[in-house]
Amino acid sequence: MMNKLTPILLSSILLFGGAACSSDVAKTSADSPSSATGNTTSPPPADTVQKTQGDATSQIRQNQANSDIRAREQRNNVTGGDAIRADGDLQSEVRSKLEVNITKGQLTVEAKDGLVTVGGTVPNQTDLAKIEPLAKEIKGVKQVNVTAVVAPAAPASPSSNQ
Repeated sequence: MMNKLTPILLSSILLFGGAACSSDVAKTSADSPSSATGNTTSPPPADTVQKTQGDATSQIRQNQANSDIRAREQRNNVTGGDAIRADGDLQSEVRSKLEVNITKGQLTVEAKDGLVTVGGTVPNQTDLAKIEPLAKEIKGVKQVNVTAVVAPAAPASPSSNQ
């Protein structure tokens, strides 16, 4: 009896774990804007930007993200998935690519049928200009719609530290 239940229990755990990990919008941080299509006008607080960029700027994190991107590309080359990619894969890969290369931005990424929309904020025009070319480096990205805006981090207000 236990031998028959074990595969069912393991399948259930994997199914629930996979469902819990999925999300409609891939975000670069917990404080990212709620939608890539909506422009945000208020810049993020400076202390929030400093906290979130600490992880992204670490060499270990950059190496992990680059390794992950390379592994996904190799997998897609082997499986022939170059032309048609799952929207979730595109979101995740573009988000990882942007996180590593634009460390002070707070960006969201949405993908649908090869169209990638990147929203949120970046600290300067140079980083804004990097978004489209970086996203197009990911196989399966057909078009990039950048709705992100330049908004330097706002100084932390004294009331936000309470």
